[in-house]
Amino acid sequence: MKYNLKRYFFPALLSTALLAGCSDDLEVEPYNGLTFEQTVNTPEGLQAATIGNYNYIKDSYYVRNYHFMAEYPSDNVALSGTTTDPLFYAYNYQHLKSMAVTNNFFRKAYQAIYGTNVVIENLEEGQSAELDQLLGENYFLRAMIHFDLVNVFGRPYAPDGGASPGVMIRDNTDINELPPRSTVKETYEFIISNLEKAASLMGSEKNSSFASKEVAYALLSRVYLYMEENEKAIEYANKVIDSERYSLVSTANLPKYFTLPNESNSETIFAIKHTLQDDQGWGSLGSMYLSDNVGYGEMYASESYRNLIDKFPQDQREAFIVPVYEKNADGSVKTGADGKPVLARRNGYPKYYITKYSYQDGVVTLSSPVYLRLAEMYLNRAEANAKLGNDQAALDDVNLIRQRAGLSGDALFSPSNMMGYESVLDVVLDERRLEFAWEGLRKFDVFRNKRDMVRNYPGTHVPSGATGQVIPYTDPRVVFFIPEQEIILNPNLVQNP
Repeated sequence: MKYNLKRYFFPALLSTALLAGCSDDLEVEPYNGLTFEQTVNTPEGLQAATIGNYNYIKDSYYVRNYHFMAEYPSDNVALSGTTTDPLFYAYNYQHLKSMAVTNNFFRKAYQAIYGTNVVIENLEEGQSAELDQLLGENYFLRAMIHFDLVNVFGRPYAPDGGASPGVMIRDNTDINELPPRSTVKETYEFIISNLEKAASLMGSEKNSSFASKEVAYALLSRVYLYMEENEKAIEYANKVIDSERYSLVSTANLPKYFTLPNESNSETIFAIKHTLQDDQGWGSLGSMYLSDNVGYGEMYASESYRNLIDKFPQDQREAFIVPVYEKNADGSVKTGADGKPVLARRNGYPKYYITKYSYQDGVVTLSSPVYLRLAEMYLNRAEANAKLGNDQAALDDVNLIRQRAGLSGDALFSPSNMMGYESVLDVVLDERRLEFAWEGLRKFDVFRNKRDMVRNYPGTHVPSGATGQVIPYTDPRVVFFIPEQEIILNPNLVQNP
């Protein structure tokens, strides 16, 4: 991939702004006018470069497009009509070789990787704890971005042991190098080595807007789970849990989870911080999920998800779904002949707004997407234990999450109360669906476990004349095409089928 990457990297680096929530000793001012030498040869410049790399992943070309490709192909969402937004193609599995979401995400991801490589190449290990922390953060970001890339463009690891094509591994700033796609296995190995290096370097307990040792451990738990290296997934989940740096938010606060500032949220391990200055309004991630004088509000909670969570009306996670009702002229809720409120509809589809990306600091379209949180560590451990045959341990972790959601008694699982499920793994996967709906995990949970994506519910994904849509885990559409323009620029890249 031969670009003038310095043209992309340095203007963003030099104009980088302060992330909200930095601790006092980490606050820096924008380094406008820094030369390249000043950037790579001064602690202040390297710190500014690192914050610039965080800014890359909060750019909508990265975080919004990644969300489109991770969540919209899942069975948690129902699109209520056609849209000019390219998310339509991700939602309907109508993949194109040239799509705005893949083009923009691919380009922004490798710009960010280039930025991390600049710091890694120019910062010698062992100079000070503060500089080692910065170095570790860049190793983490480089691993995270490669992981997001391989999830989008590479097939799941477990079904074929990572033998299929992954993504380009970029570990240097040589813009003349045109690497081929490494295998998924090689990409995962690179990710693991970077995360292990990151953890060994980072000693500061920064807030959840930044990487730390425990953030690296948390991502390692997810990576190993995706590989079905179950003992390792448990080991790293335990490291995070046993650190006691994090705690589950209370049942009472759970409905407010995603409105809380991530720095003061006890459960959030790592979030992609957005401040009021970063709010994209109509172009924000949450705009498609909800409309409140701003926002499109066209993507709703699916019928199949609503049916799952409605099994237990006391489940506090239902608060993340807001039904929209028709209004009378005086603003009161319209009721039908049966006396019940009349659901509002768009193109015939009932409106069930999703609130996980809205109302941070009271701003309708502002949110800081949560990338890692403590609940995942418990459910990573539960899934891994289920696959190892440790059924009681798996159910204990599932029940911990269910109790936090306000469930008790017969709503908790036991070997004698499986509530119709055939296996503990089935229980865990449904619990992951309930807990992490719309957080970008569901698609990967389904396909990496060799299960089909069953979308037999109303929505514009349903082909004409059909009653639903089923995407087999072997389907080529499980992954997206490498952007065609990137293959033209780098003929060593092989396209997905």
